[in-house]
Amino acid sequence: MWKRLGVLLTVVVTAGLLLIGSAGTASAHASLVSTDPVNNAVVATAPAAVTLTFSEGVSLSPDSVRVLGPDGASVDSGEPGHVDGKAATARVELRSGIANGTYTVAWRAVSEDSHPIGGAFTFSVGAPSATTVSAAALQDVKPDGVVAFAYGTGRTVAYAAFALLAGAAAFVLICWPAGAAVRSVQRLLMTGWVALLVSTVAVLLLRGPYERGTGIGQAFDLSLVRSTLDERIGTALSVRLLLLAAAGVFLSLLVGQLGQARPETLQDGNGEQDELRQLEQRAADRPLRDARLGLGVAGLVLAVALSATWAGADHASVGEQVWLALPAAMVHLLAMALWLGGLTTLLLALRNGVDVRTVERFSKLAFGAVGVLVLTGVYQAWRGLGSWGALVDTEYGRLLLLKTGAVVAMVGVAWFSRGWVARLRSGPLSVPAAGPVETGVSEPVAVGADPVRAAQLARQQAARDEATVRQERDGTPARAGLRRSVLVEAAVAVVILVVTTMLTNTPPGKVAEAVAGAPGSGPAGVPGAIPSTVPGKTVELKLPYDTGGRTPNAKGTATVAVNPAGVGLNSVQLTLTDTAGQPVEVPEVELAFTLPDRDLGPLPATLKAEGPGHWSGTGQLPLAGNWVVSVTVRSSDIDQVTEVKPLKIG
Repeated sequence: MWKRLGVLLTVVVTAGLLLIGSAGTASAHASLVSTDPVNNAVVATAPAAVTLTFSEGVSLSPDSVRVLGPDGASVDSGEPGHVDGKAATARVELRSGIANGTYTVAWRAVSEDSHPIGGAFTFSVGAPSATTVSAAALQDVKPDGVVAFAYGTGRTVAYAAFALLAGAAAFVLICWPAGAAVRSVQRLLMTGWVALLVSTVAVLLLRGPYERGTGIGQAFDLSLVRSTLDERIGTALSVRLLLLAAAGVFLSLLVGQLGQARPETLQDGNGEQDELRQLEQRAADRPLRDARLGLGVAGLVLAVALSATWAGADHASVGEQVWLALPAAMVHLLAMALWLGGLTTLLLALRNGVDVRTVERFSKLAFGAVGVLVLTGVYQAWRGLGSWGALVDTEYGRLLLLKTGAVVAMVGVAWFSRGWVARLRSGPLSVPAAGPVETGVSEPVAVGADPVRAAQLARQQAARDEATVRQERDGTPARAGLRRSVLVEAAVAVVILVVTTMLTNTPPGKVAEAVAGAPGSGPAGVPGAIPSTVPGKTVELKLPYDTGGRTPNAKGTATVAVNPAGVGLNSVQLTLTDTAGQPVEVPEVELAFTLPDRDLGPLPATLKAEGPGHWSGTGQLPLAGNWVVSVTVRSSDIDQVTEVKPLKIG
């Protein structure tokens, strides 16, 4: 056994080093820093290439950068690549002799934290022109709906399966060693292992179509699988598969060693243990204790390595304080598995008449896991949000609030569970079996007796049998109450797992706020109704703002005038006034346009100061549709706010 455990630990450590060796430091979520030509630029002659520079390294696919002419046709001449090997750049050559007009650059890439990003911007050769770029021609940053659903489901199943596998194994090793011999527990362990294996393979196959926005039919495209394996997340998934092979060996050892029947207590003829027999009993139990210790160490190393395959390819692997964020994310995931997977195993244990000491042991273990979840969760929230406003202004913040509410609800139910544990400890461990039902007679009914009486006795026997089965199933009232509350906890846990998966697929709050002002990256939300406009007429939008500062310019109204409010080049006027209607000056102001339905933009407007509180410039709107106007006002070094307003073009 020890030789097999040594091989198991060697595989786990090797896989962990492979994963950690592929990780590096970077800024959280890539954003587009600059472009050449710049957004909305009008150049005299056609450039030879289009170059994009990002805030961190990105992975590129053959269609990561596409340049579309005024007629919607592609004018780029080949696959994009990095400039001089710099991972934070993308460059695509243009065909020679392209005509004058407005060109749309649609791009897609994968940031180092494994999340796909994308957007678009425009530039003009000679002079701006109308463009007929179609929705189909623009690259869609969002993946195919079916692929996105399948990919998200696979990730959710992977989280749940890891919780089952790690939590059930921990419950058996720490709280209930005899559970390794219970068939239902063995099936639970195998279910967790198989589900994690299948979901990992599914995520690996779906990653390529998910990144590129293609259909689910491309899931078995070997070229996409190969490119996925070259990415950080591909390395993590392949390491996870290797670790699952080791986990299969671990499960066979766990069931084979702890699943053996425990030697019965040896007694002498008077029913009292003889000292010599006690020594023999301890000697017989020693291999079991040694096996439990060895399996515990191997299981811990294996669980830590598996948790690293999530942390090493997600938000924790990039950004600030990676040295702390990585172990915090791993500990958070392990605590989640210990709590949620243990709850599921506890349900099975309660149905198998587990003693109260086992329940109390897990209750203490779960309490510690909840404390760890709270501490690591607060740190992750602080690291990902960046500001209090991101809690309600970003999708990440809203999901975090939802997860917090679900955890609070689960802790509340756990409080009731602890109450049932206290009752279980103070009450009888079991309910006496149902005794015989009074029949009024002491002798069996003779053959040929009154059939009415015989039927009555049969009904009484059936009632007694039913009561016996019910008592064996439910046990004491405290045990039945505990099982019900644990079942509710498990149901809430499913919600937490789903929200957790959504969080890992959502840019952190501070990233979403920062990217909102970056050129040509990411769509914005569209609140409120869409006001109609008439092409050729000036459209005026008023956006009240409040940066939260205490300076006179911290609160007021931004007025945006767009003319002719049609497809193509538009002139824009931006005015900032305070609460009294007087023009105000601010250190910085930005104006951008986004078309969410086409994942186009934000397209920043080129602004020039025209006096206190007044700016003028131009904005290129290449397509008709429901646009979003966003104004970012910074009133001081730390006070800033972004307001949005819908605008219909065409």
